Order: sequence, then structure tokens, then C-alpha cells
Amino acid sequence: MKKIAFLIIAVFLLLTPLPVFAEQKYPIVYVAIGDSLAAGQTPNKEIDAGYSDLIAQELSRNLPVAAFTKNLSFPGYTTNDVVRTVKREETQEILGQANLITISAGANDLLRMVRHDSRSGTLSFQQIQADFALNRVRINMAEMISELKSRAPKAEIYVMGYYFPYPHVLEAQKNGTARQLNRLNEILKNVAEIADVQFVDVSKGFEQNAKDYIPNPADVHPNMEGYRIMANSFFDVMTRGNLQVSQSELPQPAPKSFEELSKEMNTPKEDETASKGPLTPNLYVMIDELHRT
Repeated sequence: MKKIAFLIIAVFLLLTPLPVFAEQKYPIVYVAIGDSLAAGQTPNKEIDAGYSDLIAQELSRNLPVAAFTKNLSFPGYTTNDVVRTVKREETQEILGQANLITISAGANDLLRMVRHDSRSGTLSFQQIQADFALNRVRINMAEMISELKSRAPKAEIYVMGYYFPYPHVLEAQKNGTARQLNRLNEILKNVAEIADVQFVDVSKGFEQNAKDYIPNPADVHPNMEGYRIMANSFFDVMTRGNLQVSQSELPQPAPKSFEELSKEMNTPKEDETASKGPLTPNLYVMIDELHRT
């Protein structure tokens, strides 16, 4: 009977598909690349834990994670800026060791074309300018992913989509700009599919309670709950929802000004070289620093 039971269990295990994240290389070296969303900008123009921090935190609670950095992300970055960042000589070491990369890029190319008056609740843009911006995103994203595949050959790459960032404007003002954001997401998705990397749709999570997630009518950035929605959208793709960030797991707010962040990025700690081995010291936030709950 014991032999029969063992055989039944063995057959069951062989026939049971492994979770999606079993394909991920370990230990994970996670690099978040891109704009202010990747950096974790708050609705009050500060930097705190964003979706990339929450992804790293949740991964570290469930899987072996060696290191995480979001220092290749910066507020205001366009796709041009991100392509230049990927090509910089000083980023090559960390990219060469990364085996998980997320990209947030493209929104700034488009949103710079949008005039937003938060007091009157209006939006306006020139269609020709928006068309040029979106075409630039398409070209640059293809180049960016190609460069990353060359410079980070071990990495699983995820392209993050965008939510509609103006929930507080008048309803009659939303449709035109919303169509441009939808076009942006379609471009990002198409480029990702052509390059055989993953696209993460975050827009659906913001369809309900968007004003709660983007609380400042004069700012397009989400609060930490909004970043949790983004992180869980990522896990819906990476792990088919097997991992999710719960509200109880959100770290305590610890916002920093851009000046404080810049100073920290350029001032490595004394013990970083020893603790991080051959990896570039001031590119790292080690996983034990993420647990601020």
C-alpha cells in the first residue's frame, strides 16, 4: 500500500504544473529602471517606497533575493533618458548581474504634451505633438529592450503599463487624454510582445477608487496604496497571483526629498564594498533594508 501511495503522489507531482515564478533564476537580483513611478515618487513630490520596493519586499519574503536597486530610475525620465541610462558604462556591471528587470518609461514623453489645469479641472493637448511623442516611445522602447537583452542576458524583463493619471478632472475632459494613454499602453504592450518580454497592465486596478489612489488633484503620482495595486498587477503576471502584497504588509511612510535621495545615492556606506562583493556599491539597497513595517 505504501508503494502504491508513493507512486500516486509521484505521478501527481509530475503532472502538477510548477508556478510561473519557478522559471525565475535565483537568487534574484532585481533592477527597477525608468521614471518617477519606478523611483517611488509620492503625490507630494518626495520619494518613498513605490511599486518596485513593494515587489522587492514581497519577493524577499517568499523567494531568495540577493539585492534590489531602483537607482536607475529618476523622476522626469523620458524614454530617451532611460535609453541613455541603459547604455551608460557605469551601469553595465549591475545590468550584467540582473536577472529581473522592470521598466516604467513612456508616460513623460506623452504627459509633457498635456496641459493640465487642476484648478479648473481641464486637460488639453495637440494631437500632432501626441502622435510624435507616442511614435518616439515606440522607437525608444524597442531600442531599450534590445539593449537590455544584450547587456542583461540573464534577466526576465517586465514592461509596466500606466494608469489614467487625472481622475480629478471634469468627466467631459477625460476622454481625449484617456485615448492617448490607451494608445501608450497599446504601444508598450505591442513592443513587449514583439521583443518576447512581459507586459504588465496596471490600468484595470485603478478603474475603481482612482481618486483615492491618486489623492492630489495637482499631481499624477499614486500614494502607497496605488503602488500596491501596481505591484500586485506585476505579481498577477509573474506569479499568476500566487504572490500579492497585502495592505498589512505596506511599510511605514518614510518620504525623502529629491536632495536627500541624491546625496544618499552618491555617498556609499563604509561597509558596502565588503557586504555587496563585486557589485557596484552605491547602486544597491539590500533586502534587509526594505522591511520597515
